[in-house]
Amino acid sequence: HATPNPKWVVAIGDCARDGGCFAGSYAVVGGVSEVIPVDLHISGCPPTPTAMLQGLLALLERAETGAVTS
Repeated sequence: HATPNPKWVVAIGDCARDGGCFAGSYAVVGGVSEVIPVDLHISGCPPTPTAMLQGLLALLERAETGAVTS
């Protein structure tokens, strides 16, 4: 709540998306979206720089059209 707008949560990588290879472990709750709302998921283990840039650019485009709240 202390971070000024605009702010977005981006889950980068399979572990952040759904727990990755650790999913189902007693020590893992799941993906980041199980704890806080996520605006963008970028899959990959690790994701390529191109995938990260494409995801971030898509998020910015959605924000410009008002499809993403800050």
